[in-house]
Amino acid sequence: MGLKVLVTPRSLTETPHPAVEAMRHQGIDVVYSSPGRQPDEQELLRLVPGVSGWLAGVEPVSPQVIAAAGQLRCISRNGTGVDNLPLERLKQRNIVLRTAGGANAQGVAELAIGMMFSALRHIPYTDAGIKAGGWPRKRGFEIRGRQVAVVGFGAVGREVARLAAALGASVLAHDPYYTGPREMPYPLRWASLSDCLSTANILSLHCPSPADGRAVLAAPLLETAKRGLILVNTARASLVDEEALAIALDSGKISTYCVDVFDPEPPQHPGLAARPEVIATSHIGGYTEESVTRATEFAVANLLEILSLTEPAH
Repeated sequence: MGLKVLVTPRSLTETPHPAVEAMRHQGIDVVYSSPGRQPDEQELLRLVPGVSGWLAGVEPVSPQVIAAAGQLRCISRNGTGVDNLPLERLKQRNIVLRTAGGANAQGVAELAIGMMFSALRHIPYTDAGIKAGGWPRKRGFEIRGRQVAVVGFGAVGREVARLAAALGASVLAHDPYYTGPREMPYPLRWASLSDCLSTANILSLHCPSPADGRAVLAAPLLETAKRGLILVNTARASLVDEEALAIALDSGKISTYCVDVFDPEPPQHPGLAARPEVIATSHIGGYTEESVTRATEFAVANLLEILSLTEPAH
């Protein structure tokens, strides 16, 4: 009997990708979760029995789901984040985990830059006002000469820094785990997180959530932010303490919160996304034709490599 592979990323269940469908030609039974939405635990428990490989998205995966996946040998993410997975349970079961590192970096970085422009030039506010029959005009700011802080200097963070510098911004960077070269082919200053908050006009988050689940930007740090800070989060909802954020938005410490990630998704309504100071998108950072193709091809290649080592397809 051939191998069975489960596919759950929303970008791939909504519209099956040729790289995924090509696995059928190798005798692999490809099974999709419900089209275009995150599968919940009940659906995953129904789908995982008999699955050898899993091309996974950002849906939360509980230890119970892994326990029900008795034949699971590998999980291949079509992105980089793994904090939705029970890593200890995977390790105990010797289930191989692979990620598509950097495949969607360009798409996420471009969205972050687009959000900065949207906030600086009040684009959503102006658009909504014109559609309502008005002619609203708010004086904006140019990105040239702004201080842009990048927190997390992985593939996405490095691309945001490069693009911001190319646009004439002064770039700060913070990443205590970064081990690559410190010198870049553009002006860059390394800074502490508190320095980033107190001096930057724009701060963009591109780091994973801490292992202990605490927010990176909690009340004590947000209180030190430079007044009028534009905060961009295309990484993880849990990086920001929402209660503290609401207070900072009320006081004007943070002028605009640009966010592409929520917990849960879709977010509860009305909630944070309904606030006028929030520019919200529906987790579309890596949802471009190019990023989806790169990440899918990378994830499928990882999956096939591991499955060929563990149990050859027939």
